[in-house]
Amino acid sequence: VASSTPSARLRWKLQQTGLIGLFDPHIFSSDMVANGKPAPDLFLHAAAAMGVQPGECVVVEDSVNGVMAGKAAGMQVIGFTAGAHCAGNHGDRLGMAGADRIVGSYGDLAAALDGLGA
Repeated sequence: VASSTPSARLRWKLQQTGLIGLFDPHIFSSDMVANGKPAPDLFLHAAAAMGVQPGECVVVEDSVNGVMAGKAAGMQVIGFTAGAHCAGNHGDRLGMAGADRIVGSYGDLAAALDGLGA
């Protein structure tokens, strides 16, 4: 997880949803870097911490700033529009920001990620 949410709040959210065990210790927040999204710093920090080259990473993002940050980091970006806050032309906005692909459901996301390995 690489989020603009401050670390303490992000960890709390992941605990409340029961997801922390899926990601810990790979939880990264913008308070860990000098510049938040749309700068690439957070994604580059996460990749370096995990020992992965940026070009080998896939970012799943629901925000324009996040898409811009992922692309600036040299990563493939999937724009994700399944959230309730992603109404109207949100997918178009993510595409205009540089998303390589737009998906609108968790099932489509799973298929898109599976397709990357092929």
